[in-house]
Amino acid sequence: MQSTHRGPLGRKPVIAIAGLAIEASTFSPARTDAAAFHPRRGDEVFDAYPFMAPGSPLREAADWRPALVGRALPGGIVTAEAFESLTGEIVDRLRAMPPLDGLWFDIHGAMTVEGMDDAEEVLLRRVREAVGPDVLVSASMDLHGNVSRDFAHDVDLITCYRMAPHEDELETKERAARNLVDRLASGQGRPLKAWIPVPVLLPGEKTSTRVEPAKSIYARVSEVAARDGVLDAAIWVGYAWADEPRNHAAIVVTGDDRAAVAAGAQELAQAYWDARDEFEFVAPVGTLDEAVDAAVASRVTPYFISDSGDNPTAGGAGDVTWTLARLLADPRITNGGRTVIYASLPAPEAVETAVAAGVGATVTVTGGAAVDAVHSGPVTMTGVVHAIKHGDPHARTEVVLRVGGGDGDGIIGDGETGGGLYVILTSLRKPYHHERDFTDLNLDPRHADVVIVKIGYLEPELFDMARDWMMALTPGGVDQDLIRLGHHRIRRPMVPYDPSDFEPDLHARLIPPSNEPLTGPDE
Repeated sequence: MQSTHRGPLGRKPVIAIAGLAIEASTFSPARTDAAAFHPRRGDEVFDAYPFMAPGSPLREAADWRPALVGRALPGGIVTAEAFESLTGEIVDRLRAMPPLDGLWFDIHGAMTVEGMDDAEEVLLRRVREAVGPDVLVSASMDLHGNVSRDFAHDVDLITCYRMAPHEDELETKERAARNLVDRLASGQGRPLKAWIPVPVLLPGEKTSTRVEPAKSIYARVSEVAARDGVLDAAIWVGYAWADEPRNHAAIVVTGDDRAAVAAGAQELAQAYWDARDEFEFVAPVGTLDEAVDAAVASRVTPYFISDSGDNPTAGGAGDVTWTLARLLADPRITNGGRTVIYASLPAPEAVETAVAAGVGATVTVTGGAAVDAVHSGPVTMTGVVHAIKHGDPHARTEVVLRVGGGDGDGIIGDGETGGGLYVILTSLRKPYHHERDFTDLNLDPRHADVVIVKIGYLEPELFDMARDWMMALTPGGVDQDLIRLGHHRIRRPMVPYDPSDFEPDLHARLIPPSNEPLTGPDE
C-alpha cells in the first residue's frame, strides 16, 4: 500500500500530471492533428488511471494537479500546429498552478513532429521552463519509445513497460507515479541515472516478451530494479518506424548507488546486445499468398492472419488497400465456402452509402487509399450490408459488408455461419483488438474460418481466440522489412542495417542531475 508519509516537506507533495503520447511513423503519408490526441484536461485526467480513483492510496498520497494528457492512436507525423497548440496549453496550465514539488510526465516516447527531432525532449524542456528547475519529473513510457541522452538528462525518474504486448501498461504508469511520491517523501533528491544506447533497432514483432530472447532479457529488468541502491531499471526497444538519430534501443537504470546503477545498466545492455542475432518474429511469417494458403489449408479454425504493414497501432495509415484488393480477387475467400472476416478499412464515403441503404441492402462502394495510396489505389466491392454501428470512439461509424457467400444471415451470435468475406468499413481508422469489437457488429470470430486483422503481434484476446496464426509481411507505413523502408538518419552502424560483428561501446554513461549542465559529446 502506498505510504502517505509526508516526509521532510511537512505536507503532501504537490504534483502535476501532463503528457502527450503517440507512435508516429515517418514512413506514412498520414498527418496527426491535435484532436487525434483526445486531450483530457483538469480532473478528467484522473479518469485515464483507475489506480488514481478518489480515496485510493496513491490519490491520497499527494496533492495532484492534472494539467493536460493526450493519447493518440498511432499514426503519421504530428503537425507542427498540433504540437504547438497542445504544448502551449500544457505550459499555460502548468504556469497557472501553485509551486510544484513534482511532475508525472505520462508519454509514449515515439512522437515525431514536423520539422523537429526528439519531440518529447522539446516538450519536456518547455515543461521545465514552466515549472522551474527544482521540480522532480518522473516519466512513464512505452518500451517502443526512444530515450535520447538529452531526454535522459532532463528527466529525474524514468520507467517503461516490461511486457509486449503491453499488459503491464497501467502497472507501469502507477509505478512511475509511486516512484515520484516516494522519492519526494524520502527527501533524497535526484537519483543517479545510467544511460546506455544499444545500436539495435527492431520492430516489436521481433521483440515480444512472449518469446525468447526478449522474454528472458526483460525478466532480468525487475531483478536489477530490486537490487540494493537501485530504484528502477528499464529497456527500450526503440521505435523502428521513424527515422531519427534517437531511434535505437536504450537502457536506463536509476538509483542512489553509483556502482549498482552502472553495473545494472551494463548487464542489461550486454544481454540485449548479445542476443542481437537471436531475435525472430513472434509468429510464422510469409507473404500474403503464403499466409492465405496456410489459412485455407488449416484444419483448425479460426486461423488469424496479421496484415502487418498497415497496422494502425504501430503507426500505419490504416487505409492501405493492398491486402484487401487481393482478398477480393481470390475466389477461395469470396465463393462462400469459408467465412472470412477482414478488419478493417477506413472508407467514410462507403460507410455513408451503406448506412443510407440500410442492413440487408446490396450496395456497390469504393474506398480506401485516401491517405496512403503508395502501394495500391481504392478498391470497389459489391456486397450485402450485414451490420451498422454508430458511436465508436475511434471508428465513429462501422459497417460490415458481406462480399460473396450465400443468402443466409451471416455470422450471428450463436455461431450459425453464412460464408463469404465480411469486410469491416469505418468512418475513421480503428484497431480491432477485442472480441467485442467483432461481436458488437454481429460477427463471431470464434466461428469464422479466417480472421484477417491489421495488426502485428496478436493482442491478448485475439491470441487467445486464434487456433493458429501467421503474420503476413505486407507493405505499408509500418512495413516489417525495415531495410525496404529505407532509414537514412539513424546512427550507424546499427543492427540489422549493418553486419552485427562490430563492438559497440556499452559502458554506462552516468547522466548528471537535470539541474546540472549536460556536458561532453552527444552519443
